[in-house]
Amino acid sequence: MAPHFTVIRDTTPDSAIPRGAVVAMGNFDGVHLGHRAVIAAALEMGRAQGRPALALTFEPHPRRFFSPNTPQFRLTDERAKLRLLAGTGLAGAVVMTFDKARAGTSAQDFIHHDLIGRLGVSGIAVGYDFHFGKGRVGSPSLLVNEAPRLGIEVDVQPHVDFDERPVSSSAIRIALAEGLLDEATTMLGAPWFVTGEVIHGEKRGRDLGYPTANIRLDANCGLKHGIYAVRVGRGPERLEGVASFGRRPTFDNGAPLLEIFLFDFKGDLYGQTLDCAFVGFIREELKFDGLEPLIRQMDDDSARARAILAAAPDAFPRLGIVD
Repeated sequence: MAPHFTVIRDTTPDSAIPRGAVVAMGNFDGVHLGHRAVIAAALEMGRAQGRPALALTFEPHPRRFFSPNTPQFRLTDERAKLRLLAGTGLAGAVVMTFDKARAGTSAQDFIHHDLIGRLGVSGIAVGYDFHFGKGRVGSPSLLVNEAPRLGIEVDVQPHVDFDERPVSSSAIRIALAEGLLDEATTMLGAPWFVTGEVIHGEKRGRDLGYPTANIRLDANCGLKHGIYAVRVGRGPERLEGVASFGRRPTFDNGAPLLEIFLFDFKGDLYGQTLDCAFVGFIREELKFDGLEPLIRQMDDDSARARAILAAAPDAFPRLGIVD
């Protein structure tokens, strides 16, 4: 049975915070391989010290605070990030609110008040490029220099490379925007996924023999419009299918919508929450001159999706339970 995953927030009483924990510190958007190296270092440090290991992260993402009017394609919203973190073996996460006060906190105050005073950390793991504090003055080297005086251990992880470049959330966003799903999956360590509630659509799929479960994604989602092989989670259950994400140019060219056709499934999914993992990119979104060529193409898409999924039977992110 997986250990309970504790979420500590600014409102959590000091008495409820496990003193002496090791923290893996970062924004963790996507919880990719670079992040996982930091988490692995924290877990190892925690085992060596006999102490719990936690993630320390910030919400909303600092980019959202500093550039509120700039669209931000997040790989994982807060809950998705916590579910991924809960699947790594960490004992919990500290979620700090990133607001004007946090942005104005000096690096030294953050270390002494937040890390040492409130959390009482015994160790910190960070990535080579992580910065914190007002003006991003806080750095891994500052933590290393302060560690002996504070009596804590600090581990700085180097970058993890893919195709001779560092793995990063930005690189993954670019890969998803270009339909390079294999690259994104490799850098994440698992397929990228979204979570959403099934809503009513135009129900055209029923007439085509392809009834779909429709999910409205975040307006800033930068995923390339096209057809994908997907594996869907409904609680512990795993379902397979083919999905279209885009504007439906054959019909209405409307707002982007994720439409999922589940193989060998019958049932009502309206109002249910699904996790949809994107396992393979099949093709770009196209406009068809009629229903017959569209249906032939959908038949071909389905066959290709089944083959992709059969070749990756275990492809799904490892998600933990978050209260």
